[in-house]
Amino acid sequence: MAKEKLIIFDTTMRDGEQSPGASMTKEEKLRIARQLERMRVDVIEAGFPAASDGDFEAVQTVAKSVKDSTVCGLARANEKDVRRCGDAVRVARSPRVHTFIATSPIHMEKKLRMEPSQVIEQAVKAVKWAREYTDNIEFSPEDAGRSDIDFLCRILEQVIKAGATTINVPDTVGYTLPDQFGRLIRTLRERIPNSDKAVWSVHCHNDLGLAVANSLSAVLNGARQVECTINGLGERAGNASLEEIVMAVRTRQDVFPCDTDIDATQIVPASKLVSGITGYPVQPNKAIVGANAFAHESGIHQDGVLKHRETYEIMSAEAVGWTTNRLTLGKLSGRNAFKTRLHEIGIDLGSEEALNAAFKRFKDLADKKREIFDEDLQALITEEETEHVENEHYRLVSLTAHSETGERPFAKIVMSEGGAERQCDSQGSGPVDASFKAIESIVNSGAELLLYSVNNITSGTDSQGEVTVRLSKGGRIVNGQGADTDIVVASAKAYINALNKLHSKLERLNPQL
Repeated sequence: MAKEKLIIFDTTMRDGEQSPGASMTKEEKLRIARQLERMRVDVIEAGFPAASDGDFEAVQTVAKSVKDSTVCGLARANEKDVRRCGDAVRVARSPRVHTFIATSPIHMEKKLRMEPSQVIEQAVKAVKWAREYTDNIEFSPEDAGRSDIDFLCRILEQVIKAGATTINVPDTVGYTLPDQFGRLIRTLRERIPNSDKAVWSVHCHNDLGLAVANSLSAVLNGARQVECTINGLGERAGNASLEEIVMAVRTRQDVFPCDTDIDATQIVPASKLVSGITGYPVQPNKAIVGANAFAHESGIHQDGVLKHRETYEIMSAEAVGWTTNRLTLGKLSGRNAFKTRLHEIGIDLGSEEALNAAFKRFKDLADKKREIFDEDLQALITEEETEHVENEHYRLVSLTAHSETGERPFAKIVMSEGGAERQCDSQGSGPVDASFKAIESIVNSGAELLLYSVNNITSGTDSQGEVTVRLSKGGRIVNGQGADTDIVVASAKAYINALNKLHSKLERLNPQL
């Protein structure tokens, strides 16, 4: 008997973007969307169009570019949000509007200040407004995990009657346990008279580390769409991890009556792309995509795997996209080979000017690093796009750093601020600390450094170091990234990148779901 389809709804670019400092540019969202499309994700939630003009433009750009996946935007259940969302996604080949309103007693009373009957009325209106743009409507009762079951049945019956084709049940605060959540889904499907007229979906947060378990429990109880993110990215403790959902269902086909259409070999490339763009590294022991996910240290395990892989591996590394880094280019590679490889890994720079600038960066990197891998190209393009988008109010011109045993490290920075070059020397506890202090002596930003993180992009001592810097100022949190074979230079680039983001003063709303 043929398996039912489990729809994979990716919200990396919407809910994942709500991780502190993980806000993405239009170009970055487009790169992620193309990778998700390559992975055969069914629905791509590209953002929250009402949040800002930039978010509207990003969602609209993704909607125009993606052909094989449904493109979705999120809207609160008010007319302005829904129409803004509809306008953003209507250009898609397959558009969806996703609208939501809170349904738990605490949210209705304290946040919405609305009576239950008013909430139902507003939800029905939102679905009807959305239907003016598309027949593909998703509705979510925010904080469903803490909502009254009788009220949930009433409101969901009404929105299905109004035209909602997908009903998404979110565990907004990650509060429920797997048996509770699975039972909730089953109860709603059994009690709501027209439940068969909609696809049932779930959106679980990971506050108790149960997002994947809750999602899978829901699938076993009739949910046929799971909302998830690459690497489990998301607000607070994150969301259900796409890679874990997909591979759990695929590995345990003896248990699940459904399967996804996901091309699992694209999982690791997607993980690396999202990690590089957002500045959120993947922990080594992360399931599926962590560096140690298929490593075996124990002698007993190593012996077993060598004799027969299935003794200690329930899936193959190759099945999810782990392969030996393939050498793609070197210092003798030409412009056409460079352009071709970018196309093969899903990067389209859009103009000859952008391609020429990226090719120059590639040649500079090839002079420092003998072997250039796909990960190097991804980092190179991320840096190129970031500088272009942020218009480089601050730009690193040159850096001299000195560190010697028994001597106080110091750094000399020359940087451009609004087109005017300035320089400063500073000492520090190390060359990175000295560099940051020198930069601050010039810009005097007043920002607080929340995070400094270093990861190697590929293996080898000539690998590029990828640095993430997280700064906070006035309630805004931004991540800055920088990559270079010299880790001090990479650190300075990352700090300046974060300063540029603070300078851009991008304001946006972040809806909870």
